[in-house]
Amino acid sequence: MAISFAGKVAIITGAGGGLGRAHALHLAKLGARVVVNDLGGSLDGTGGNSEASEKVVAEIKAAGGEAIANGASVSDDAGVAHLVKQTMDAFGRIDVLVANAGILRDKSFGKMEIKDFEAVVNVHLMGTVKPARAVWDIMKGQGYGRIVVTTSSTGLYGNFGQTNYGAAKMSLVGFMNSLKLEGAKDNIKVNAICPVAATRMTENLMPPAISEMLKPEFVSPAVAWLASEEAPTGMIMTAAAGVFAAARMVETDGINLGHGASADDIAAHFAQIADWSTAKHYDQGGEQSAKFFARVQEKPLLS
Repeated sequence: MAISFAGKVAIITGAGGGLGRAHALHLAKLGARVVVNDLGGSLDGTGGNSEASEKVVAEIKAAGGEAIANGASVSDDAGVAHLVKQTMDAFGRIDVLVANAGILRDKSFGKMEIKDFEAVVNVHLMGTVKPARAVWDIMKGQGYGRIVVTTSSTGLYGNFGQTNYGAAKMSLVGFMNSLKLEGAKDNIKVNAICPVAATRMTENLMPPAISEMLKPEFVSPAVAWLASEEAPTGMIMTAAAGVFAAARMVETDGINLGHGASADDIAAHFAQIADWSTAKHYDQGGEQSAKFFARVQEKPLLS
């Protein structure tokens, strides 16, 4: 059966352009009633107006869809409260939250001011946490919800000059990992999209031919899957140019060196400790703890 969002209501933050706009148009095409949220600020998060979100709403309506615009900042408590109230007043429910809003303030760490670190973390992390918290009880009451957070290869793997962005983006994976557990009993699934796309954030980094190949709309089907009724939970899906992959944190099995192990002992056995052929993924922290409890029952290697 084809994936459909008929009867579903989706809030998409940062949807005035780029990836968010593409997600909004795609979900609307699949039948969702869409709330297009965008502060309308500059790339570094300053300024703002509702013109961008209203243009996307006009596009959705012109294609026969249903949408409303919202210009709140996702890191502002009052703005987020208004976003949720406006959605409930208009549509009466909230099924999907795609937390896409973000800013960039790139500099090497030695040149970066703390205020620029805090601003990026505030928008990406708290700008996801606050809308998620605001819709959480609504989704629990419905017995249904889908939340898609937006991570990045910078968070998963690093990128020069983006310590603030990387910290913010990886924090969202940690947020997802715990939230998926809390939402399970109420049929709330939480996933992460890790996109590569030509947007306002990357327009000065890519030649036109590459930008054409990396259109934001090529990522949106992955978001639709992660936000669908059939979605998994706790998944990181990477997407670019029609190519899709999955990412996950893994940990090696490790070795028991005993309570008296020294740093020199660790160095001498590091190849065994970091033997990635034994690596596995854990669905929650308790599974890792269980591994340690099992390993300490074994005879230490250095005994």
